[in-house]
Amino acid sequence: MSVKTSRVPLVVTLAAVVGALTLLAVLNPLRQPDDGDLGQRSASGARFVEAEVGAGDRPEASATPSNVPSTPPAGALPGTADTLPGATRTDALPPVVDHGPRRGNKVALTFDADMTDAMRRHLRGGAVTSYANLKLIDRLERDGVPATFFLTGMWVEQYPKVTRRLAANPRFELANHTYGHHAFTADCYGLPRIDRRKMTADVARTFDLVSAYGGRQTRYFRFPGLCHDRAALTALAPLGLTVVDGDVVSGDPFATAWQPIVRAVLDQVRPGSVIVLHVTEANAPMTDEALPHILAGLAERGLEPALLSEVLGTGQAGAGSREPDRTDLPDA
Repeated sequence: MSVKTSRVPLVVTLAAVVGALTLLAVLNPLRQPDDGDLGQRSASGARFVEAEVGAGDRPEASATPSNVPSTPPAGALPGTADTLPGATRTDALPPVVDHGPRRGNKVALTFDADMTDAMRRHLRGGAVTSYANLKLIDRLERDGVPATFFLTGMWVEQYPKVTRRLAANPRFELANHTYGHHAFTADCYGLPRIDRRKMTADVARTFDLVSAYGGRQTRYFRFPGLCHDRAALTALAPLGLTVVDGDVVSGDPFATAWQPIVRAVLDQVRPGSVIVLHVTEANAPMTDEALPHILAGLAERGLEPALLSEVLGTGQAGAGSREPDRTDLPDA
């Protein structure tokens, strides 16, 4: 639809309205419906595929939830959002990655930082003490262990100092786990479902929140509960990202002992594995106790933790990853 521009007052009025709406979006971010705590994750449906993703420079933070420039920077693939690890074309469905190449001895430790409206209410009401496992972060830092953190925007807002700490560590990478940990499909471990029309803005908003902290930024993204379908992938295509599921699901949410977490990881892990853990202390209270045993078990198997971008490789973005039958976007 076009708007005639011959009458100046009409142009001025429309410009004023657009400006006001833009300002409102910045000052009053989208609110999500209330939801429950994070859903437990399942290993079902994981597929063993290889992926090699691009690496490059760190982006600058933007003021509004939009990370898609009109033209890609020099060196980017045609249609990509940027040249960060995980950056992919914006004119095709994003690839879905379970693990990296099965050669070598590298594995990726990834930690989800979940935060929902209900979790935030628990914090404010005093029902829980913290959803940031500082003992786990201390251990990673003390041992110099590389790790990749999938952050929800709400967690970043709740823990800005911890986020700065993660960003300041060159051994840590930062990735995207949505804003408020809502489900992008139906029947996803009891998580409330985000409106399809809000999916793109939700994830773009989180990229903006995370990128403001600098450090090792990526275009990696993980769906809550690892739940996604073609509609969700289509909604995120304009953001030029790589979806990372993982082939080793630890089961650490709500675990009451560290031993089952260690067994789940060490029984499944292979070269190139992407291990899914959590840094949300109150909902995953045993992860910090399991971590040293996981590290020892990896060492016994000759496996070495590395950044996700290193495990997945630095070749052409999305090469060898799992994708839907048709990767091109439907006509508008």
